[in-house]
Amino acid sequence: MVHRFCFEALDRTLRDVLRFSNPSFCDNPFGGKVVVLGGDLRQILPVIPHGSRQDIVHATINSSHLWPNCNLLTLTKNMRLTSGNSNQNLMEIKEFSEWLLKIGDGDLGDDVDGESIITIPDALLIKESEDPLSDLVDFVYPNMLNHIFDPAFFKERAILTPKLADVAILNERLMSFIPGEERTYFSSDSVLKQDGNSELEDVEFSPEILNTFSCSGLPDHKLTLKVNVPVMLLRNIDQSKGLCNGTRLLISRLGNHVVEATVITGCNIGGTVLIPRLTVSPSSRTFPINFQRRQFPLVVSFAMTINKSQGQSLSHVGIYLPRPVFTHGQLYVALSRVKSKQGLKILIFDDNGCVANSTYNIVYKEVFQRLV
Repeated sequence: MVHRFCFEALDRTLRDVLRFSNPSFCDNPFGGKVVVLGGDLRQILPVIPHGSRQDIVHATINSSHLWPNCNLLTLTKNMRLTSGNSNQNLMEIKEFSEWLLKIGDGDLGDDVDGESIITIPDALLIKESEDPLSDLVDFVYPNMLNHIFDPAFFKERAILTPKLADVAILNERLMSFIPGEERTYFSSDSVLKQDGNSELEDVEFSPEILNTFSCSGLPDHKLTLKVNVPVMLLRNIDQSKGLCNGTRLLISRLGNHVVEATVITGCNIGGTVLIPRLTVSPSSRTFPINFQRRQFPLVVSFAMTINKSQGQSLSHVGIYLPRPVFTHGQLYVALSRVKSKQGLKILIFDDNGCVANSTYNIVYKEVFQRLV
């Protein structure tokens, strides 16, 4: 979802650039240029660290003073669901698509201030068993050992869950099934010497303390990999080769200073690339000090957070909900990544750790009020 402040910054930039060719351009929104932006307000809204519901809604693009100057065009066909499907199951596709839209609009369940409890259809649920999580894994990655050399197998599959902690647990579990020797890479962390740390100049942040810091988009201090394990890039490296944040790859060789991998998503599928260590700083402002980490910008991607999956299309999706979603649009995004109803299974646990058939859906309906 486009951030309101990015939207307004684009407007200022275009006005400043175009006023040199015609001073009157600076009086027109975007300097008179036509700007096309795509987005879906049913999906996850701009992430505001520690932000309230009001902060999140206020940061959306339709809260901008420029919004009245925009013409809204609405797409009505779900291309993800209809792609590759025959006319024989169009009715089922239509019903599933309408169900997704009701979840995205918050029209299912009893809405209480944006939160509602919805019951998931039995056909989509992982049922109670001796090990329901194994059942979910087997659905998403059936006979995985027979496909470890097939990049297309991993390209089309993922387990989605709301929290990073659960992603780490799932990835560790699945990587243990892949034969071969593990290799662990440790980062080099250091404090940035700049004005931002002046108030903490008398406080020593040892590398051991910095090693414990973790957040979305920052590679872990300890990165364990194996050959034939799918990973995801956390930084833009080379856009011409399709090496962008979110690109998925399959590890083919582990070196001391570089990792060799095969690209399995994006515009360079099948290409072999070398990934070096990068020095990165966290974009999150939640840390008490500015620091940098030198590490491979990779994370194992058998499982990923729902937020990270936004924009992807997958044939097999398992949704793991040991705890409910926590913000607007997360459940809708998770459910709508799949290309068909048959490719989706959901595992829900209640507060007592028992398999359940209902979960929370969060929709801030006020974001839809300025669309007409």
